[in-house]
Amino acid sequence: MKTELFTFCDFAQENLGKLTIVGTFDTIIARSFPCVHVQLWVVVRLRFDLWEFSLHSFRIETRDLNGELNIKPVEGNIEAKGVGNATAVTHLVFPLSNLRFRKAGLVSFVLYIDDKEVTSIPLYIRKG
Repeated sequence: MKTELFTFCDFAQENLGKLTIVGTFDTIIARSFPCVHVQLWVVVRLRFDLWEFSLHSFRIETRDLNGELNIKPVEGNIEAKGVGNATAVTHLVFPLSNLRFRKAGLVSFVLYIDDKEVTSIPLYIRKG
């Protein structure tokens, strides 16, 4: 399994296997703290090889620099199934609303597939 895309954006949708992503970013700038970010979308595109076609569990956790969880983990299952090709793509597309940040810093979003850490991306929270 390969992670082809893992990003934050202003809006995303999947329609018949096609992925639309608008306004990808990795930094939120707040005027003051604590702050609330109304909504962001998380998008993941995974490519599975033929021998990996099956049901897989996923989990996305968030951690700050102290290792504390910031947001309730997002969990579920994804199915990798082929349509005659040697690989298959699966998308995870979901919004996170009313994210609260107490102070500037870094929040890592960590992706687990079948309880194995696969990759992570940073979300920087800055004062501006």
